[in-house]
Amino acid sequence: MKKTALSAWHEAAGAKMIDFGGFLMPVQYTGIIAEHKAVREAAGLFDVSHMGNFYVSGERALEFLQYMTTNDLGKVVDGQAQYTLMLYPDGGIVDDLIIYRVSADTFFLIVNASNCEKDFDWLSSHVGEFEGVSLENHTSELSLVALQGPKAMEILVRVFPGAGIEQLGSFHFMKLPFEGAQIMVARTGYTGEAGVEICLPNDKAVALWSALMEAGKSDGIQPIGLGARDTLRLEMGYSLYGHEIEKDVNPLEARLKWVVKMSKPNFIGKQACEQVEIDPRKSVVGFSLEGRAIPRQHFKVYNSDHQEIGEVCSGTVSPTLLEPIGTASLLLDYAQSGTPIFVEIRGTMQPGAVRRLPFVHTDRP
Repeated sequence: MKKTALSAWHEAAGAKMIDFGGFLMPVQYTGIIAEHKAVREAAGLFDVSHMGNFYVSGERALEFLQYMTTNDLGKVVDGQAQYTLMLYPDGGIVDDLIIYRVSADTFFLIVNASNCEKDFDWLSSHVGEFEGVSLENHTSELSLVALQGPKAMEILVRVFPGAGIEQLGSFHFMKLPFEGAQIMVARTGYTGEAGVEICLPNDKAVALWSALMEAGKSDGIQPIGLGARDTLRLEMGYSLYGHEIEKDVNPLEARLKWVVKMSKPNFIGKQACEQVEIDPRKSVVGFSLEGRAIPRQHFKVYNSDHQEIGEVCSGTVSPTLLEPIGTASLLLDYAQSGTPIFVEIRGTMQPGAVRRLPFVHTDRP
């Protein structure tokens, strides 16, 4: 099993470590609820170095990525990032990812850990069609840490005073010097809170992590595991590969039409999306349940007549709302907010209702 450059720090801090995407990763330190609240109320620091990191470069790099992804990368300028998808020809989702435009001919991609090898192979199988474009996998060389929460930017400024980080706009990034290396600080994240994701060489990860922890001590900064990362993203209704989105899910039936730009001349999966656009059958929605039973992935969802109408994608008890919440893929007729539903949990029909997403509203700029 692979380890990140921060693994020894996690183990020394008493983290519970698990296998995730082939990496030994911290799932929790003091507990998921306490860590979740730290991010919502102060600041949390995440090690997400298991994510995949690729560079695409060359004169036709933009053309290549426009063909491989659904969003319109042509609208992105240097120093800006974009959330997007890669699709199979049948419209199923290869992965969701963020692309960072470094320059007109250089782009940096961050992909999901569990899909890293698959994504690289998928891109590699098409890059030969675009002469002069190179694709490089830098996953083993780079670390990625995320600082998230209402106090995150104040803490970051203490570590990088005078760098102008406070002016960094959402989905923009900047390069900064740190201990003789160049690091990338991006105004992105997976929690709904203000904050950044920082990409840097492995040998600088512990130094930066320690500096951020020290700078945030007075604000109550906490290290955060993957458990709270999942409850935080679910409260925001953010998709997770293998749950809301996967290889047999079309983005237009997963609340992701906004990143599928049909006006683009061509991209892999476009024709399949055009067919679904004519007659979509399902949608991913939020829901909450009465009582305390926790909905889990693949649990069946029923209407008031006890007819099956879909299944749960993700579920938990919201640490903020203190009630069971989840996402579900439902037939379109039942996707409206307020629609009563029932989720079968251990043989019992648990009543609930479709809810608007996100479940929690934050002050993220």
